[in-house]
Amino acid sequence: MELRHLQHFVAVAEDQHFTRAAERLMVSQSGLSASIRALERELQTPLFVRTTRRVTLTEAGRALLGEAERILAQVRAAHEAVAAVQGVLRGTLSLGTEQCIAGVHTARLLATFRHRHPDVEIRLRQAGSVELAEEVAAGRLDLAFAYRTQADTDQLRSAALTAEPMTVLCHPSHRLAADGAAVTPDDLADEVFVDFHPDWGPRRTTDAAFAAAGVRRTVALEVNDVHSLLDLVDENLGVAVVPRHFRHKRETLTALAVKDTDETVYETVALLPPHRATSPAARALMALLEQGTHDWP
Repeated sequence: MELRHLQHFVAVAEDQHFTRAAERLMVSQSGLSASIRALERELQTPLFVRTTRRVTLTEAGRALLGEAERILAQVRAAHEAVAAVQGVLRGTLSLGTEQCIAGVHTARLLATFRHRHPDVEIRLRQAGSVELAEEVAAGRLDLAFAYRTQADTDQLRSAALTAEPMTVLCHPSHRLAADGAAVTPDDLADEVFVDFHPDWGPRRTTDAAFAAAGVRRTVALEVNDVHSLLDLVDENLGVAVVPRHFRHKRETLTALAVKDTDETVYETVALLPPHRATSPAARALMALLEQGTHDWP
């Protein structure tokens, strides 16, 4: 099995189109098709279902995709490791992050990394924690800053960033804001909730807290960005349960502590592949993060 066959396979799987994949790889379409056929002959099974408009993965193709991505990521890490030994960090740093993640100032960290390692291309992708964990495990991302969604596995490990309690945000005229007392899930049972997509860390933390308390809740207003959530709460359209540091993003809102549950801790981590598959660029970024901002230029 040749690496170029795996590279061609992954490109077609991503683009779902032979012509677009060939253009991106800068190879002829006939050459790309021949490469895929050679891989299918070697594996003795079709990898794609071909139609006139697009191609989709077969069950065998889906099984191969994750392994192919991990193999290519390890090969890339090997090339970058050799370059690092020679004294120059090159290649690509592919980083994923949730919005407004606690425990790291992503923009400042990346700016410092670029200053230290100008020959490394930085790629940043924003998504929910569940998707980010899958991307790191598959080798599509070098690392990600996210909510801890699972225990460490053979394909994914984590390094703690920080942990903080969850907080209820509501409009100052809301009934709960009158005395500013801490609230329980039972106190919020009849409220209209503003929250994020279920893949997001804060949503998963809140869902777990209410499930542990045996309280059902309905998210009527679901958003995919922090500022939309704050705007909706600011218009008194609902309440939100969010990590405590969100309260500083909209000082006009009332923040209330949450009590009577053990599931209100929001833990953020750096998600990384196994040590053997961690790229030199990812290791350099983590080393910079561990130094702390006081040591950055």
